[in-house]
Order: sequence, then structure tokens, then C-alpha cells
Amino acid sequence: MKRFLSCLVPFAVAAGVFAVTGCNTVSTTTTQSLGVPAYPPTNPTNVVILLTPPTRPHIRLGNVQAEPYSTSVSATKIQSALQDAAAKLGADAVVIVYDRTQTVGAVVTGPWWGRSVEGIQGRVIIGVAIKYTGP
Repeated sequence: MKRFLSCLVPFAVAAGVFAVTGCNTVSTTTTQSLGVPAYPPTNPTNVVILLTPPTRPHIRLGNVQAEPYSTSVSATKIQSALQDAAAKLGADAVVIVYDRTQTVGAVVTGPWWGRSVEGIQGRVIIGVAIKYTGP
């Protein structure tokens, strides 16, 4: 019995950690633009979040997409996730181009002869990672 309980402890700890942090996380994906050279990663704290394109000369490195797992995720956590993802591309800034709630999935319920499909709504933020080319 002790051996059985000792095997359950790691699973219980992992489940507790996920329950506390799982609903307060942000999933990010990046897509590098074609034909753009690869740049070394930058410091995420130096990546600036912009709401309009800059007037400084720049190149487009790719897109960064963030999807918070719940509406309780803070704006600073979303911003930090975007900065981390863009920094991996070598970006100096991220220009937010899309911030909306949209259908991100679906749930199918009921028996095979009378199924219903309900959409799952979630927030999606898309930014363009840029690298400055001049002063």
C-alpha cells in the first residue's frame, strides 16, 4: 500500500501545479517569414509592444500568435509571452495587428444520431515581429 501511495504523490503534485497555473498560461506560436535571414535571439525585456507600425526603417521577421487559456490571464502575462516568442526570432518590437475573440475549437456532444456541435470561443492576439534596420 505504501508503494502505491508513493507512486501517486508525483501525479498529485503535478495535478496541483497544473490546477494552479494551467488556467493562467498563454500559448504562443511563431512563424518566420520566408526569405528573411535568421537573427540571434534578443533580450525579451527589450522587445517593445507597439499598436501602430513604427516610422523607423525595419524588416518583418514573422508572425507571433498568443492564445490565453482563460479570460483571467493578465495583460502583462500576455505581453510577456509575446515578447518571449518575438525575442526568439531576434525581434526588436512586435506590432499588434489582431486582438479578437474568435472560435478556437468545438465540442461535439450527444449520440451519433443526434449530435450537436458547440463552438469554443477564445482570445487570439497576433503580432508582427520586426527588426529595426536603421536609426
